[in-house]
Amino acid sequence: MSRVEEVIAARKAAGSGALVGYLPAGFPDLQTSIEAAVALAENGVDVIEFGLPYSDPVMDGVVIQAATQKALSNGFRLKHGIEAVAAITSRVDVPVLVMTYWNPVVQFGVDRFADELLAAGGAGMITPDLVPDEARDWLAASDRTGLDRVFLAAPSSSAPRLHQAVEKSRGFVYAVSTMGITGARADVDTAARSLVGRLRTAGATSTCVGIGISTPEQVREVFEYADGAIVGSLLVKALADGGVDAVAKAAAHLATAK
Repeated sequence: MSRVEEVIAARKAAGSGALVGYLPAGFPDLQTSIEAAVALAENGVDVIEFGLPYSDPVMDGVVIQAATQKALSNGFRLKHGIEAVAAITSRVDVPVLVMTYWNPVVQFGVDRFADELLAAGGAGMITPDLVPDEARDWLAASDRTGLDRVFLAAPSSSAPRLHQAVEKSRGFVYAVSTMGITGARADVDTAARSLVGRLRTAGATSTCVGIGISTPEQVREVFEYADGAIVGSLLVKALADGGVDAVAKAAAHLATAK
């Protein structure tokens, strides 16, 4: 059982679920992004999803896109994300998964990335644009290093795709709650419940739901049928509007759902 799986299992044993919080590295600057991630861990977030900015973030909504573009305009590079992971893990005992599109990893070097992420104390990687049957190099590198690999499953995924995601994921399977891009929504799509059920049928033992979750009530609703809830845009907006203090307050408010 990986460290992320251990954390999720502990939250389930406590009768709740895991709260996963997303923030982008380098926004509004590298040091502030580190402080904000630490604030998540200190205010009830169980797993940190640390996004590495990319020039073509096809899955991200307007709030996250604006933040990542700001980071890139400030000169963010992938190596800075690894440095930030090391800084975060040196201060808090919470698993840190990086979320990154695949092309930057290929350009950096898959094995080099895996080795440096492991050395930085990272727990693994979420890859929104990489499917298991195209992930041979990452599967090999993550097997060698023991890093978690989180693949996505969507409501439109076929049964074979769901089985692939379940078989190849380690840590959890990321269940996309609705079709489209990230961003807070008034209601989490009811398709999420059906998708998690299909993933359970496919053998998933650890599934977290993301996209559109923004309130403690929605987090609590997700905990009724899934193992974790992933919150991103709300936290990024809090950071943009009110800095680290606002992120801490938002995380603590979400954590009341546990």
